Parts: sequence; C-alpha cells; structure tokens
Amino acid sequence: MSPTLPTRAEPRQERDGNAQTRVSFAPHTSRVPVRFFPSTSTPRTLTRRFLSPARALLAALALGLPASAAALGAVQLTVTTDQPAAFLNGEAATFAAPPRLIGGRVMLPLRETAALLGQTLGTGAGQVQLGRLTVDPARGAAFLAGALQPEGSVATVGTTLYVSARLLADALNANLSVEDNGRTLTLTALREGGNPLAPQARFSTDKGVYAPGERVIFTDYPFDPDGADIVSRRWAGRQEVYFQPGTYTVTLQVTNSRGLQSTPFSRMIRVEGTPVDSPLSYALKYAEPGDRFPDPQVLSYPSAPVQTVAGPGSPLLFSDSPEAPTQSGILYQDTVAGRARLLAYHLNSLGRPARLYVLARNLEPRTVEVRTERLGETAPTRIEGLLGQVTLLDYFAGAGAHTLTVPAGGSVPVYASPTLGPGTGVNVLQDLTTSGRVELTFLMLEESLPPTAQVAQQLPYLQPDGRHQRGTFPNAVRSLRVNLTTLPARIVIGDGQVDPAVTGTDVLTGQPQRLLGNYGVLYDLEVSGAAGTAVALSPRGGLYRGAMNVQDGPLSQTIKLPRSGNALTPDQPVLLWRSQTDRLNIDFVPASGSNLPVSLIFYRARTGPGVDVGLKTYQP
Repeated sequence: MSPTLPTRAEPRQERDGNAQTRVSFAPHTSRVPVRFFPSTSTPRTLTRRFLSPARALLAALALGLPASAAALGAVQLTVTTDQPAAFLNGEAATFAAPPRLIGGRVMLPLRETAALLGQTLGTGAGQVQLGRLTVDPARGAAFLAGALQPEGSVATVGTTLYVSARLLADALNANLSVEDNGRTLTLTALREGGNPLAPQARFSTDKGVYAPGERVIFTDYPFDPDGADIVSRRWAGRQEVYFQPGTYTVTLQVTNSRGLQSTPFSRMIRVEGTPVDSPLSYALKYAEPGDRFPDPQVLSYPSAPVQTVAGPGSPLLFSDSPEAPTQSGILYQDTVAGRARLLAYHLNSLGRPARLYVLARNLEPRTVEVRTERLGETAPTRIEGLLGQVTLLDYFAGAGAHTLTVPAGGSVPVYASPTLGPGTGVNVLQDLTTSGRVELTFLMLEESLPPTAQVAQQLPYLQPDGRHQRGTFPNAVRSLRVNLTTLPARIVIGDGQVDPAVTGTDVLTGQPQRLLGNYGVLYDLEVSGAAGTAVALSPRGGLYRGAMNVQDGPLSQTIKLPRSGNALTPDQPVLLWRSQTDRLNIDFVPASGSNLPVSLIFYRARTGPGVDVGLKTYQP
C-alpha cells in the first residue's frame, strides 16, 4: 500500500492584464506510488552540515552576486533560461552556471540559487537539503517532504547540480511566476526566520556611493533580542577610505555574551568619480597621532633651518657598558651637584636573578636631599623595543616628584629595579636634583646582595664591553628653534652630522666618549609658524619605538610612536600632531633600544584658512 503524500501544489495558469502568463499554486491532494530510501537516507537522519545563512551570503559574494536585503520580507529572483544575467530584488546579478531547459523543465543551479536567496543548504551522507527538499545527486533522485519526485526533477551538468524551478518553489513554499513563453521565471521566497536567540548585526554608512579617497563613516547598531551584551564585532571588507574605484562589500558579524553569533549583515559600497584625496592628503586630514601613512617623497624634502640656543647645562650620566654584565659589580659612577639626568640600559646575564640599583652617597659634611623630578622605567622584559618606548611614556607621564634625605657620609638607593630574571632587561631614565655633592653609582647585584656602601666597596668595577657606551655628558638638553617658512620640510635628529653627537668622558677609564644617537638627550624643540601644519616622525635607521610630548597652546599630550608595532621605513612616517596654534613645543628623547637617526617632517595640513570644505569629523 502506498503512503499518502502531503498536500502538493499543482500549477494553475492565469492571464493578467498585461497578457503575461503567471503560474500560481493551489492545494491538491493526490495518491501516487512512492518508494523510500533506507532510514539512513531520509531527511530525518540527514547529517545537517549547513551552508548557513552566513556561508550562503559569503558563497553568493564569492560568485560575484550581490548580497540579499536581509530586512525584506521576501527575496525575489528573476532568471532567464540559458542566460547568466539575473535580477535579485531588482539589482543585477550573474550566475556562474546559468539556468537551463532540460527535458522540458526549467532547471536552476541548486547551490548558486540557495546562496543568492540566502537560504540554508544542508549537506551530508551524500545528500543535499534545502527547505523541504532532499536531493541525492548520485541517484538523480529528489524527495519533497520525504516523497520521491518524478524523474528529471534533478540533473547534473558537469559538476553543477540542477533542480526543477517548480520543485525549488515547492521546497521553499515560494511563489513562481512565468513570462516570455516560459523562458523567464521569477521566484519569490520568504527570508529565513533565523535563530530567535541570536544577536542581530546592523550597521549603516553615511552614503552608498563615494569618490576615491573620500572618508566612509560607519555607524554600527547591533542588538540582542534579550538585551545581552554584544561582546565582539568581526568586520570583513571594512575600510575607512577606498582609493580605487570599484564595488566593495562590507560585512559585520557580532557575538553576544552567551557566545551566540549573528548572521553576517552586509552592505555594498560603490566607489567612483573624481578622487577627493590621495593616501597622503587623506592621512594629513584624518590620521590619528601614532598612525603610519605612506609618503614616498619623504627623503626629498629640504631641511628646515634650525637654530641651536643655550639651554640648561645639566649633565647626563649614561650607563650601557657592559650592556649585559655577567657578574655583580659597578657599572658606572660619577659625582654630581644640582641637576642631572641618569640613563641606564642593561640586560641580566648573571645566570640568576639580579637587580639594577643607583646608589647615592653623600659627599658633604651635612645632610643632602636628593629629589627625583621625573622617572620612567621598563623592567623586566625580553623585548628590546619595549625598553625605550615604555620608559619614555612613563617619563613624560611625570608621576610626581619625591625626595630622599641622605645624612653626611651616608648612602641611599635612589633607584631599584624590579627583580630581573636571567636574560631580561631594564631601562631607566631619571631626572635628579641634589642639594649638595653626591656620588652616584650604578650597580648590578645578584638578588641576595643588599645595595649598601659596604657591599659596593667590595665589588669590582666592571670593564666596558667595547661595543656600547658609558660616560658623563655635560649637555643633557639640546634646545632647538625652528621657523617654518617652506613646507614640507624636515629636521634630522641623531645622525651625528646634521645633528652632532654629544661628547663626554668615561670617568672610570678617563676615555673620551661620543654618544652616538644622543640617547638620553632631551631635545627641546620650539617651532614657530606651526598653525595649520602636521608633524610626523620618519625612521631612517630601522626599527623605532618611542614617545614624544607635545605642548600646543593649552594642550599637553604624550604621543606613543607608533600607536602599535614598530616604525620601520622612512616612507612610512608616523603622525605626531596637527598644530592648533602658531607655536608648537615638542620634547623628544631618542628611545633606548631603537635605531637612529629619525626625521621630523612638517606638512601643510590645510589647503586654506579654517577647516577644509567637506572635512568629515563625525566618527561614531
């Protein structure tokens, strides 16, 4: 005895006022003999490895098809037999495998059609499922709600699986209309309901069509049906600017605090017309401090005239040799009175935990105060590039001064590093003011030894390693004055020629020293004529990671350079600041662990007085 099939829609032809034949469907119950595959083949046990709506969308895009409008109640696809051109919701689309007339039936490529309609396609056990339809390509068999369909309902052409258009309409409970003597069909299917517990991704752009180099403003507004937090966003294809003409697809997928992901949500952006900005002019308008941008002409800009003026004469005590001591000992030592800057850069090669100290011993017959005005440090770390950058960020932050009192003949540590594991390093930059003469001693001590005068007296003076430097350099501040007249222009720092290296003496050996790179020297740069300009840092010696402090009228800001990673090449400068006032003050200290020289590049950031016409400042 044959089972009774579910209600089956049969075609009924109607003619509208335009004399077009349309096929609608009316319920009709029939009994036909059918046969079932074993239970392992039926939809009840089909392994549901879905081409989910997310993958369906990506598949559609990979085929060059436009994304379906997720918010529409239905998705409408119009196709013509043997034509790759199609229309999806009124927009042009293209089939890789066009619809075909096979055995008197209009057949559609199953995977492409499902992807275009945004429908879930399940695969497994050699079968494919779409809605109420299950297809066994190897047998050329199709089942609608478990019922075997007539022969010729499916076909394989090359590697493409085709299914009857009418059968697809039944599978999706869709409407099918026919025109042009049956050659043109329109399939109207409801969009899928989705997971009611999943969050929803949403975003908009301020326009749909942009000029090359025009800023794109994205506003995202995802939500969760139960109010759960949206904890992550994953974008594909998003750029804040597109410089090349073309059509771009941008997709957002979000995840809520329960770990559920949304269906990807996409919009198309078209880029055409006359360019608004080049990559360089765009960056000068919109780049954030610390961002890299391209400028292949950077090395051709003329040098700005620089005037050196007399500044504070405080010394720099520099300790970097031996850079990696292998035993406890004295690294460097000298006497100061008044202001001084200390810079130490060392790695622990003792093979056991150790600490770096700076010990101040009072040489006066009275009590002396040692006041730390500024202190920045990085320790411990194995990442060499971090040592200088984090230290400078700490130093410019100026956490607050503190004072230590040293009795006559007494000593006190004015700096003590965290414990350094074997192979880790420390970098410290410290500004001191003393009320009398003190001896400052840089010590590397294994952790079991206390930093006392008695211990220091028994320790050896460690010899320089011949590769790095140490010494006392009289001028720790280099004051420069620049008046900008022609732009772009650049100022070179740390090249040893245009910007000479400071000179000093290693007082432990009496040898003269030339401080290559001027590490630890504070550049006090005052720029006049700066209003409307942008300044950037261009690395010329290789990897650079550092920081600068900018004073622009009432604004004072420390800038991390670059914001992430490393500055590496001259033609990829890093934006420092856009000046709001005519006088700009920049404090710059070459970063330990980075390569010199560097250039400061000054650009004209505005094309005229005031704010540029069309400048987009809203950024949600």
